[in-house]
Amino acid sequence: MTTPSTPENDGSDQGSDHDHELEEYAGGTIQARHGYLPVWLLVVYAVLFIWGLYYAYHYWGGVGPGRIG
Repeated sequence: MTTPSTPENDGSDQGSDHDHELEEYAGGTIQARHGYLPVWLLVVYAVLFIWGLYYAYHYWGGVGPGRIG
């Protein structure tokens, strides 16, 4: 569905209503918009996941605190 051209809406964003759909929660206090994840955030997720695997493998297991080895 396209929006009519008005002074506030010159029609340049026709067809992009889905990209900028705004959802409101708690009576408009919280607003959420569908968007994309920045590449740097995906890199942070990947690094934290790899670190978590390393930590789980290297430091967990064995007899616990004070273990030899």
